[in-house]
Amino acid sequence: MKRVIAIIRQEKLEDVKSALVSAGCEGMTVNEVKGRGKQLGIKESYRGSNYCIDLIPKTRIELVIKKEDLEEVLKTIQESARTGEIGDGKIFVSPVEEVVRIRTGENGREAV
Repeated sequence: MKRVIAIIRQEKLEDVKSALVSAGCEGMTVNEVKGRGKQLGIKESYRGSNYCIDLIPKTRIELVIKKEDLEEVLKTIQESARTGEIGDGKIFVSPVEEVVRIRTGENGREAV
């Protein structure tokens, strides 16, 4: 099993969520987060004063999926989250050793 964490633009959440559901990924956790990458924030000017917003609001989507679904999920997230501009986000993938469904006690692949 794999854990996929996608950090995306807030305005792309509905597109990504719909695409993932269409691809068969119904379970996900979504959080509003703030962060920055290579962009190092946004420089703006207000009433003649320059300032920098260095932590930009983003959305974090977390999924635990079967290993064989990984390529499809990565492709789905990339296609639905991409705008082509700086700040589109990142996807992180890591292994999951065990999953247990609390309600039924199922574990492993059956719990996903």
